[in-house]
Amino acid sequence: MKQLGILDAAFINLEQTNTPQHVGGMGIYDPSTAPGGFVRFKDVIASFERRLGSMPLFRTRLVEVPGGLDRPYWVKDANFDVEFHLRHIALPEPGDWRQLCIQVARLHSRPLDMSRPLWEAYIIEGLDNIPHLPEGCFAVYTKMHHSLVDGAGGSSFMAVLHDLVANPEQADEPDTEPRLVDTDPTVAELLTKASINSVKNSVKLLRGTAKNTRDLGKYALDIMRNEIPAPDVSAPKTILNKSVGPHRVFDAAEFPLEGFKDIKNATGVTVNDVALGVVGGALQRYLAAKGEAPEEGSLAAAMPLNMRTRRGVTDENNQVGSVFASMHTDLADPLERLTAIKQSTEEAKQSGEASPMVDALMLAGVFSPAFTKPVAGFWARNELSRYIPMNVSTCISNVAGPDFPLYCAGAKMVDYYGLGVLTPGMGIFHLVFSYAGKVTLSVLADRDIMPDPEFYHDCLVASYEELYAAATASPAGAATGKSAAAKARIETPRRKRALAAAKSPASKATVKSKAKSKTSRTGTAAKAKTAAKSKAKRKSKSGSTAKSRAASKTKSAATGKSKAPAKRKVKAAAARPKAKRRAAAKAKPKLK
Repeated sequence: MKQLGILDAAFINLEQTNTPQHVGGMGIYDPSTAPGGFVRFKDVIASFERRLGSMPLFRTRLVEVPGGLDRPYWVKDANFDVEFHLRHIALPEPGDWRQLCIQVARLHSRPLDMSRPLWEAYIIEGLDNIPHLPEGCFAVYTKMHHSLVDGAGGSSFMAVLHDLVANPEQADEPDTEPRLVDTDPTVAELLTKASINSVKNSVKLLRGTAKNTRDLGKYALDIMRNEIPAPDVSAPKTILNKSVGPHRVFDAAEFPLEGFKDIKNATGVTVNDVALGVVGGALQRYLAAKGEAPEEGSLAAAMPLNMRTRRGVTDENNQVGSVFASMHTDLADPLERLTAIKQSTEEAKQSGEASPMVDALMLAGVFSPAFTKPVAGFWARNELSRYIPMNVSTCISNVAGPDFPLYCAGAKMVDYYGLGVLTPGMGIFHLVFSYAGKVTLSVLADRDIMPDPEFYHDCLVASYEELYAAATASPAGAATGKSAAAKARIETPRRKRALAAAKSPASKATVKSKAKSKTSRTGTAAKAKTAAKSKAKRKSKSGSTAKSRAASKTKSAATGKSKAPAKRKVKAAAARPKAKRRAAAKAKPKLK
C-alpha cells in the first residue's frame, strides 16, 4: 500500500463530471506483421497481461480515506482482471476516419470507474475505409487517469506495453515482479494514518508556505530588476475560453518529421516552436473564419514542463509543471510569428522555472480532499475561470516517441495519437507526438466550443503548408527537389476524403469536357475525315431514300393507295394481276 503524492492526489481531487482527469492514446496497428498475418483478441489480451507484469501500478486501485481527511492510497487489487479493462468493439459501416474519431471522442468523454484500477483499453476493428492504412488494420485506444502517469510517464507506459520485434517469443522478456496483492486497510487503520499525517502535513504546509512566500518575493524582485521577463497576461478571451461541457470531439493531422526539421533548421528554432507556430496559425485561421478572431492581442498557450529533468526523479507518478507563452497570432507573416514564438518560449521557460507558480497545480493536492473537492466543484459550476487574467486558449504538449517501430501482439504500430485533459475555461488540447519519422498533431476539444473538427484539421494542414513554404523559400532554408515538394503539401486521410467529397457532378462534367476538348485538339484531322465520310454516306443514303420514295409513290398511284399497312400491302400484292388484266383490256380497241 502506497499513499499518493501531492501532485498525483491533485488530479484525483480535480476530477469532475465535465472535466475528467484522464489522458489517452490511440495506436493503429498492421496485423500483417504478426505470425500468421492476423491477430486474435485473445492475443492482445495475452500481450497486455504479459507486459503489465512489469508495471504493478496498473494493477492497483484507489482507496479513499473516510471523510476525505487525507490523501488516498494505491492498493494492489486482489481481484484484478485484465479482461475487464480490455474491451472489443467495431466501427459501424462504412468504417471511415470520421467514425473512428467520433468513437474515440465518445470513449474519452466517459469518466473512469474510480473503484477499479484506473485504466481501460479498447480494441477497435472495422477500419476498412480509412485511406493510407494497410488492409485489416485495427486500433487500440487506451485511457488512464492522470494520477497514474503524466506525459513522459505515458510515453514510458506505451513503450512497456509494446515489443521491439514482431514475434514476442523471440524478444527478451523483462523481469516481472511477483504478483503480490495488498489486504484492504481497515477504517481504523486509515483514520490512524490520517491523524498522524495531519500533523506531518501541517508542518510541511507551514514550511512550504514560508518557502513559497520567499520565492515569490525573490521572483517579483527579479522582475523589477529586469533579470527575468515578466509573464504575459494580456492574451484576449475568445470562444475557446468558454465553459467546458461533458462532450468531446477528436481529430488529428499527420506531418513528416523531416518537414518539421526543415523548418527548424531554416529558422533556427526548436521542433516545439514549430508546433506552436502551426497551432497558432491554425487557431487564428479558425477564429477568423468564424468571425471570432481577437481585434488586438495574441492567443496564449499553456506548455507542460517535464520537471524530472529539472529537479530530479522522485517517487511521484506525476512530475510536471506548466508555463504560458504567447503564440503571436497577431503577426500575419509566418516567419516573423515563428521568430517571436521562439523568444516567447525561451522567456516563458526562464520565467516559469524561476517562478513558484510553475507548481500551482500542487495546491489542489496539498490540502485534504475534504476541502479541495468541494472547492473544485464550486469553481467549475460557477465558471470562475473567466475571472483569471491569464486567458489561455489551449494547452500544447509535445511528447517525443521512439524513432523505431513498436509491436503489439506481433502487429506493427503504424500511427499513434495522444489525447489530453480539458480544464474549466480551456476547451481545446493539442498533443504533438513523433514516432518513426512522423509527427501527429492530435486535437481534443469540447464539442460546443469546436463543433467542426474537420474544418480545424484543414486549418492545421494549411498552417503547416504556409509555414513550410515560407521557411524553405528563405535564403537559409531554400529547398528544391521532389522530397521538398512532398514535405510541402500534406496528403492525409482527412484531406483526401474531403477533396473527394467536394467533387460535384458539375465539376465531373467539367473534367469530362476538358478531356473531350483535349481529344478534339489531338485528333482534329481524323475527326474531319470521319465527318466527311459520314456526310457522303448520309448524302448517298438520302439519294437512295428519295428514289425509293418516288418508286413507292408510283406504285401507290397505280394501286390507288399509299403507305398501306402490312395487311393491306399483302392484299394489294394479291390483287395486282387482276389490275393488270383490267388495264390491258381497257387498252385494246373496242370491236365495232
